[in-house]
Amino acid sequence: MATVGELLRRAGDWPGDEARRDAEVLLGHCLQQPRAWLYAWPEAEVDAGVQRRFELLLQQRRQGRPVAYLTGTREFWSLPLAVDEHTLIPRPETETLVAWALELPLSATAAVIDLGTGSGAIALAVASERPRWQVLAVDACPGALRVAAANVAATGLQRVTLVRSDWYGALCGRRFDLLLSNPPYIAEGDPHLELGDVRFEPRSALVAPGAGLAALRRLVAGAPDHLLDSGWLLLEHGFEQGPAVRVMLREAGFSEIATRCDMADRERVTGGQWRAE
Repeated sequence: MATVGELLRRAGDWPGDEARRDAEVLLGHCLQQPRAWLYAWPEAEVDAGVQRRFELLLQQRRQGRPVAYLTGTREFWSLPLAVDEHTLIPRPETETLVAWALELPLSATAAVIDLGTGSGAIALAVASERPRWQVLAVDACPGALRVAAANVAATGLQRVTLVRSDWYGALCGRRFDLLLSNPPYIAEGDPHLELGDVRFEPRSALVAPGAGLAALRRLVAGAPDHLLDSGWLLLEHGFEQGPAVRVMLREAGFSEIATRCDMADRERVTGGQWRAE
């Protein structure tokens, strides 16, 4: 039988700086061990069945399939979350949105909604930090809601309520202290859609008409009907879309409009406060 060290030495043979790390994650997944265990036990022998599974996953990774879909998990805000082809893979940039939400001066029992929740990452992240917030998460995709429901159960954050809704469609006039969303914002035909993990992610969660701005426009336009006085709307967007989103918010009557940058110092989240007249 091959050892851990032998398998890893001959595994990372595809292009990219992360090949070795990906191989370690996949082998750890097959062995149900953390990556640190692989370093501690390089001479440990690997069962033939585990080795075959590892080699199958490697083959799929060499074809470009995301590691998160191969393992079925991705960590976000220190929460291990299930993901699959119905959901986006949660990314560190979206933690910018969560961090801003947690800084807002909202009440301890604020009503919050995550629009287009996917895996439930944003809703679960804020719920994990604010135990008395009333968090609703909506998505139009039944497959995504099944994944989000599994994550609600696995994290024990049962206070997060899931509803099937096409953006505001099923909300029936409900109002909130905070609207959050990471909507589709990539333009149709953008060459980045043919690169990396996004090739395998659901197009409906990535691509929007109108140069990628259609979903953002819909969210801004509908927000006043679903925000309480002094409530906030925070939107993730593409790194070149900040100026357009600030204009949308200003024209819709929002105040306190600002933009936050992600860890790469790119404009990533724009928001504003709604004050009823």
